[in-house]
Amino acid sequence: MTITSFCADVGYEMVTAVLPGFLSAIGVAAAALGWIEGAADAVSSFLKLGSGWYSDRVSHRKPIVALGYFLSGTGLSLFAVAVSWPLVLMGRLVAWFGKGIRGPLRDAMLSESTAPEARGKVFGMHRAGDTAGAVLGPLIGAWLLSVLPRPNVAAPYRSIFLVSLIPGLIAVASIVFLVVDRRTAQSPARKPWKSAGDLPRPYLRFLTAAGVFGVGDFAPTLLVLAAAQLLTPSRGAVRAGEIAALLYVLRNLVYAATAFPAGALADRISKTSLLAAGYALGAATGFTAAALFAYHVTGVATIACVFVLAGIYIGVEDTLEGAIPADVVSPENRGTAYGLMGAVNGVGDLVASAAVGTLWTLVSPVVAFLFAGAAMAAGAGQMLAAGRHHQ
Repeated sequence: MTITSFCADVGYEMVTAVLPGFLSAIGVAAAALGWIEGAADAVSSFLKLGSGWYSDRVSHRKPIVALGYFLSGTGLSLFAVAVSWPLVLMGRLVAWFGKGIRGPLRDAMLSESTAPEARGKVFGMHRAGDTAGAVLGPLIGAWLLSVLPRPNVAAPYRSIFLVSLIPGLIAVASIVFLVVDRRTAQSPARKPWKSAGDLPRPYLRFLTAAGVFGVGDFAPTLLVLAAAQLLTPSRGAVRAGEIAALLYVLRNLVYAATAFPAGALADRISKTSLLAAGYALGAATGFTAAALFAYHVTGVATIACVFVLAGIYIGVEDTLEGAIPADVVSPENRGTAYGLMGAVNGVGDLVASAAVGTLWTLVSPVVAFLFAGAAMAAGAGQMLAAGRHHQ
């Protein structure tokens, strides 16, 4: 499963790292980027709930996961023929449709193949391997951006979108031929809302806190766009885009380095307390990004500090949000639990990305990132309270 996620992330992150530069080249504003990311996340979120519930009923998950990886690995190539935002949105929706149906099932498969005392390590290792692809992908994207012919400003971006098909299809092949699906007992045939309503209260409190945090957890492409805009006056648009892509690599390197230690630490201490600390770092990321714009910072080293914070918090967030549900939800209902968490996170992502992008365009990036930081800080406080209540 780690090989599959590695290859998928090489393709996906190759596109993500250069997408803000491409959208600038074809004249798409920050507000449109926020809504594109948010709408795609919203579609993905509701599919996560449905696919997780369905997988509990049929007891086997591999075919759905393979289909999800195929769609997410090929959908972003539509960007190669985009001349404005609608086709970019369509490509995102196709890819996120795939991510939506595969995510909860993949996490449930991981949890079922792992002893309870080692779940933190396993999810941390998976996220670290996943993020290794998220490091290599942007590096390939930045390198291709610097060496591909440039008959017009958008041409190298279009070539990169087509190249991303290669690792995406390798990911599909790896899950088909290398991953074994461990079947579990089928759960009773219940409606999705009935399955969700039967989830234990500690999980629902955890989910509420995650949802509050998600309202500020904006898409990383907006942070890449922030770096590109801050650097463009002194470096030029193309060079600023290359540096922003490399800063995204830095964020992913930190993410990869953080995920396994966070998971190992979580096996020893309170997972919810550690997750609350990660959420607090997310809030610090938003507030610091606002400060960059408020003080017109153009130094690469200073901007890089924000990407380091972002890498740490997402490493903690992804690892712990994957490990906690398996501790409090019974195996026959875990698909639904992971799906519901994906749905809550997706709705939060829609609100966060759309709000940050819109506030950025209509008011200022300072206000946009202050909003994100405040929402994430509220989520951190609520997660800490949820952990204390559970104890």
